Amino acid sequence: MCSRLNKLLLHVEGLVFFIVSTYVYFYLGFSGLLFAILLLAPDISAIGYVWNNKIGAILYNLFHTYTTPIVLLLVGYFLHYQIFTMVSLIWIAHIGMDRTVGYGLKYMTNFKDNHLNRM
Repeated sequence: MCSRLNKLLLHVEGLVFFIVSTYVYFYLGFSGLLFAILLLAPDISAIGYVWNNKIGAILYNLFHTYTTPIVLLLVGYFLHYQIFTMVSLIWIAHIGMDRTVGYGLKYMTNFKDNHLNRM
């Protein structure tokens, strides 16, 4: 029961990140075209799986944790770099979208093994 609740909370958390970051992005009047172009860009990090599962998981996880885009968002906000703000909000939306549908941080065993479930 508890693990089901935890899993549900992680999915809902992802949905909230997706909705809020997307809302803020468009509220600030940023480009819808850029949003559409870059929304799936973090998935390019899966190229690491060409070498092996370990490199793939490390590279994928570097681009699918909230830490980097949130730092980028703060830098963009405080230094008034709109491009940083735009990219970070799209990046956060991407991660939230992934979490909502069940794609989590990868384990080194297989691409389908992640912290949310086995896809």
